[in-house]
Amino acid sequence: MEISDKLLCLFNAEVAVSDDEYVVEIPRREIDSGAIEPGETYRVALIARDEDDADTETTTSTAASTGPSTADQPQPPVEENEIRYVEIEDIGKQGDGIARVERGYVIIVPDAEIGERVKIEITEVKSNFAVGEIIDDEEPQ
Repeated sequence: MEISDKLLCLFNAEVAVSDDEYVVEIPRREIDSGAIEPGETYRVALIARDEDDADTETTTSTAASTGPSTADQPQPPVEENEIRYVEIEDIGKQGDGIARVERGYVIIVPDAEIGERVKIEITEVKSNFAVGEIIDDEEPQ
């Protein structure tokens, strides 16, 4: 699956029933980060989640990963060698941890487990995902 460079955010949600409507709730963090604005209209894609397809958000096309950056494309919210604390929200097909930061930007973290909050160093940055290496297991209290 190819992921568009126009992707604003990526999250898991259930489809709920409310009266005669079916509703997908947007997490507050997506509004707070400025990725999307209430009252605006967006295109929505729903992707089935099953055991064999748990890592669809990390699949990219070569053109998207290596193409030139343009002014109308959002820049990745992380930089190489940046240190961050992230929470692992999902596990990909190869067993790597998946964290999401601003605008739903995906960071792949090898050797991480769902629910862990880890200190990472960003080692690779692409247009729609990054790779981070764990440098500490817990955020200071």
